[in-house]
Amino acid sequence: MTGPAEASSARLPIVDGDSAPYWAAAAEGRLTAQCCGACGRFVFHPRSLCPYCHRSDLTWRDLSGSGTVYSYTITRRAPSPEFAALVPYVVALVDLDEDLRLMTHVVGPDALRVRCGDRVRVRFESVAPDRALPVFELVTDD
Repeated sequence: MTGPAEASSARLPIVDGDSAPYWAAAAEGRLTAQCCGACGRFVFHPRSLCPYCHRSDLTWRDLSGSGTVYSYTITRRAPSPEFAALVPYVVALVDLDEDLRLMTHVVGPDALRVRCGDRVRVRFESVAPDRALPVFELVTDD
């Protein structure tokens, strides 16, 4: 995990009964998602029923944390004062290798060079003593 990120209430995740295992894993530096035991599909956002087969046989599995940028936008003007210290920042849709799509941030020194189709990998930014956000950084061919 990286050092504490710019803390603001706008970046603190809201934890409920369905999402608590997800946020606990993120605080440990693990990216997880539910997987349906009935139909075998991964499910994200956390919920009590599979959106594909409507069964409740959901278990948590660790993910690879690798994926591809599907789409992105670069925010150069903060939508509210809580985000002012972060601009410019990249909001992206990332298609994980496990066939899930997440909305997230692309971070790191090359973040503003992001393009659709770029490979990314997860890292975690601490936003509170017991909370971390999964963000992604570009995979370079160094």
